[in-house]
Amino acid sequence: MAHSKLSTKHLLGIKYITADDINLIFQTAENFKDVINRPIKKVPSLRDVTIANLFFENSTRTRISFELAEKRLSADVVNFSAASSSVKKGETLLDTVNNILAMKVDMVVMRHPAPGAHHFLSQNISANIINAGDGTHEHPTQALLDAFSMREQLGDLKGKKIVIVGDVMHSRVALSNIICLTKLGAKVKVCGPPTLIPKHILSLGVEVEYSIKKALEWCDVANILRIQLERMDIKYIPSLREYSMYYGVNKKLVDSLNKKIVIMHPGPINRGVEISSDVADSDQAIILDQVENGVAVRMAVLYLLAGNRSN
Repeated sequence: MAHSKLSTKHLLGIKYITADDINLIFQTAENFKDVINRPIKKVPSLRDVTIANLFFENSTRTRISFELAEKRLSADVVNFSAASSSVKKGETLLDTVNNILAMKVDMVVMRHPAPGAHHFLSQNISANIINAGDGTHEHPTQALLDAFSMREQLGDLKGKKIVIVGDVMHSRVALSNIICLTKLGAKVKVCGPPTLIPKHILSLGVEVEYSIKKALEWCDVANILRIQLERMDIKYIPSLREYSMYYGVNKKLVDSLNKKIVIMHPGPINRGVEISSDVADSDQAIILDQVENGVAVRMAVLYLLAGNRSN
C-alpha cells in the first residue's frame, strides 16, 4: 500500500527518511511536474503557509529552485540572506531564528556551513526544517532530484549501476546521493583521485574505482561532481589541467564506451574541467532535466512536510 504521509516532520537528511518516504516524494513530484508544465503553473496548496529561506552560505540555484517551488504552491515567502544580515554583527543562529519565528513562520529552508545546524534548530523551534545543505554533510533535496531524474531515464533503480565521479571528499551531494541510491537498491561506485575519496566511504556500502574509463564502462549513469576549489584549504590535486586529463569526462571518452550512458551534473559546471561542453550539452546529458525536476521535487517535499505540521 502506498503511504500518504511522510514518517518525519523535517527533512534534515536522507539518512533520516525511509525508502517509502522517498517513493512518496517521487509520486508527489510526478503530479507537480504536470502542474509546472501547464499554462497556469500555480496551485493553492500552501496558501496559508509562510516559508523562510535562510541562506547562511551563498547559493543561487538551490535558493531560486526552492523559491520557485514555494511560489508555485502559493506560499508566502521570506528570503533571508545571512551575508547581508545581523549574523555579521554576531547574532546567534537561535536569535536569528527566534526573530523569524516571531514573524510567524511555518517552515524554514536553511543552508548553513555547520553540519548539524538543522538538528539544533529542529530541537529548538516548532517550524518544519528543510536542510538545503549543511557544510560538507548532506544536501537531501539534490539527492532526491538526482534519483528522481535517474528514475525517469531508467525506471526502477533497483540493481541499476550509478557512478559518482570527482570531488567526493568535499561534496554533500555525494553523501546524500549515496544514502538515497542505496536505500532505493541501486549499486553505487565512486571514482576520483585518491586524495578526493574519503577513507570512510567503504563503510557506506559503495565501491571505489580509480580508473574513469572502467567506471564509465561499468555504469548506467555517471553523476559528475564539481571540483569545489572554494572548500579546498590545501592542494588535493596538482592542477585543474591535470585533473581534467585524468578524470575529466569528454566526448572522446564517452564515445569510446561500448554503450550509451546517462550523464548528470548537480551544477554549477566547471566546463572543461570535470566535464567538457560537448558532453554537458549532448543528448546523453540530462542536466537541464535535473533543474526542472528540482522544482517539482522541492514542491513535493514542501507540500508533504506541510501536511505533517500538526504533528
